[in-house]
Amino acid sequence: MSRCFTQIFNFNNNNKAADEDGGDEDLTDSEESVFSGLEDSGSDSEDEEEGEDEESVEDDDDDDEEDEDESVKTEQVQQDIRNTVGNVPMEWYKDFPHIGYDLDGRKIYRPIRNKDELDHFLDKMENPDYWKTVHDKQTGSDIVLSDEQVELVNRLQRGQFGDVNFNEYQPTVEFFTKDVMIHPVTNRPADKRSFIPSLLEKEKVSKLVHAIKMGWIKPRRVEPDSRGRFYDLWANEDSSILSNHRMHLPAPKVQLPGHQESYNPPPEYLFTEEELSLWEQQDPSDRKLPFVPRRFSNLRQVPAYQRFIHERFERCLDLYLCPRQRKMRVNVNPEDLIPKLPKPKDLQPFPTTQSLVYRGHTGLVRSISVSPSGQWLASGSDDGSVKFWEVCSSRCIKTVQVGGAVKDVSWNPNPSVCLLAVALDSVVLVLSPSLGDKQVVSSSERLLSGEQEPTEEAGPVIWSDTEGEELNRGVRLKIHHPKAVHQVAWHAKGDYLASVMPDNSSHLQVLIHQLSRRRSQNPFRKNKGLVQCVSFHPLRPYFFVATQRSVRIYNLVKQEMTKKLQANSKWISSMSVHPGGDHVICGSYDCRLSWFDLDLSTKPYKMLRHHKKAVRGVAYHRNYPLFASASDDGSVIVCHGTVYNDLLQNPLIVPVKVLKGHVITHDLGVLDVTFHPTQPWIFSSGADATVRLFT
Repeated sequence: MSRCFTQIFNFNNNNKAADEDGGDEDLTDSEESVFSGLEDSGSDSEDEEEGEDEESVEDDDDDDEEDEDESVKTEQVQQDIRNTVGNVPMEWYKDFPHIGYDLDGRKIYRPIRNKDELDHFLDKMENPDYWKTVHDKQTGSDIVLSDEQVELVNRLQRGQFGDVNFNEYQPTVEFFTKDVMIHPVTNRPADKRSFIPSLLEKEKVSKLVHAIKMGWIKPRRVEPDSRGRFYDLWANEDSSILSNHRMHLPAPKVQLPGHQESYNPPPEYLFTEEELSLWEQQDPSDRKLPFVPRRFSNLRQVPAYQRFIHERFERCLDLYLCPRQRKMRVNVNPEDLIPKLPKPKDLQPFPTTQSLVYRGHTGLVRSISVSPSGQWLASGSDDGSVKFWEVCSSRCIKTVQVGGAVKDVSWNPNPSVCLLAVALDSVVLVLSPSLGDKQVVSSSERLLSGEQEPTEEAGPVIWSDTEGEELNRGVRLKIHHPKAVHQVAWHAKGDYLASVMPDNSSHLQVLIHQLSRRRSQNPFRKNKGLVQCVSFHPLRPYFFVATQRSVRIYNLVKQEMTKKLQANSKWISSMSVHPGGDHVICGSYDCRLSWFDLDLSTKPYKMLRHHKKAVRGVAYHRNYPLFASASDDGSVIVCHGTVYNDLLQNPLIVPVKVLKGHVITHDLGVLDVTFHPTQPWIFSSGADATVRLFT
């Protein structure tokens, strides 16, 4: 818009300069002010040019210089100093002192503008011509538009022509008349294609004719409707338009007449006086029959039916108002939607009945563990004691007072030694109950007689031997930790032991101890999340770490994380690894049991929601395809889980039995569950201070 105003301004200046030459008109005040600004800019440019050539020009007198300046000023007033940069963006000149060149190739210097926002505001409030002042970017000056220019801008904004005298509605000039002339307008002869048939169209038509002859294209045959425009939609459904539609609904059929509608019905269909009075008292919509059955000796005595027109009208309404909506109902047998699972009887053996109850604790029995031979059972309770039971007779063989609430007990899986790890407070005790033959006891002693090798990786972990009364009770070794230990887990070979200390503010959440060398190490510098439980892989050097919402699998040889399992649960409570090592189950406090197939995906293959309360413990059987889960609802659910060697076949998971027997105490039910190593038996411990065996 500024460029448009500049051109308009230049055009007016040229006209007025021509008028000055003629001597007819004088410049207005606004135009004189504009030219005065231009004179100043021109004088500045001229002075600079003189300054550049100062060495080559000889010095003259002062009078000659004054005369020369006056002549230059008069020449600048008369010359045209329009900016000749054309369509070049003015932003290119923002780093230069000039803003373009005039017709003579001299620089047009940028005027000095020291106005800030306050000056603009004062100018807006005091200057009456502020609203029609336009800044010209090409010359750098402010131009006050005249009334004629303002009117021209308003007309252009309204979409009108710039010239006031132009008539846009003037009559059109008819170049061609509507009368048909004898001679053509042009003498150009007609083209040859105007009277010769097109070869392309001939080729297309011949192809269509050939297709019709060969039967590839069959013309549509339209049979005229002899019945006229209107026809009965329901008269002949077989030939109607709707009969071939897949959503066609047949017309409602008329109910066939019964015996009561006969002119000579049997006596049992005639109304008695009581039935007739009752029929008259009923509402017409509640009556079973819309008429009263009557008997006539012959057909000639039958009068005209009074409700004939009414029934025909209702029949027409039935045909007209019949709903035309078909409900797409899939006829599916509900049994087909349920996967075909084998019967529980075909999946035996599995524990079904309660056989023995181990009584003797006075507090919550939080953890139980079975020896590798299956002969002994260890249980830890909040009453500060660890009891050793004989499995078959439920007799308590030995009781060890450890002086604190036992969080977890775990029997060494190596059958050649007899050791039990007990977690209480911030100490892990290694007990040697001396159960079994002398060879097992001696191998256990050799394993515990290693020398201590202090390392800096483990932090404040202290190994200490016991003496006196503790040694007599069977406590052979103490491992002091910086914080409370909640779980212990053995490696399959029985030399390494992992302990868990859940704490978000510390990096010492998981520690791994080696009994033979009596050293400890912290495998993780940073633990992402609150660690709940850990487990060793039964066959390969993998280590499972379960946090609140995920399970991380680490390769101990490569010292890197190989996989991360998303449990899709709020808080994981327990974890167990399949003896084959390719499957993992996780129990959570939100009543869910997640089965992971490590070869299939990082998300659960199956989510089981059989429990109504939090799941406290899960366990796999070593030899049988069984797994179980214990919950606060007081039940233990045993499931059959067959894992196939074929990777293309999914595991078969079938719930087979719900075992109940524990009494819910303080909103706590079954706290731990474990299987017998050789028999299809299961042990469970609960908040009722009992341990139960189901066989």
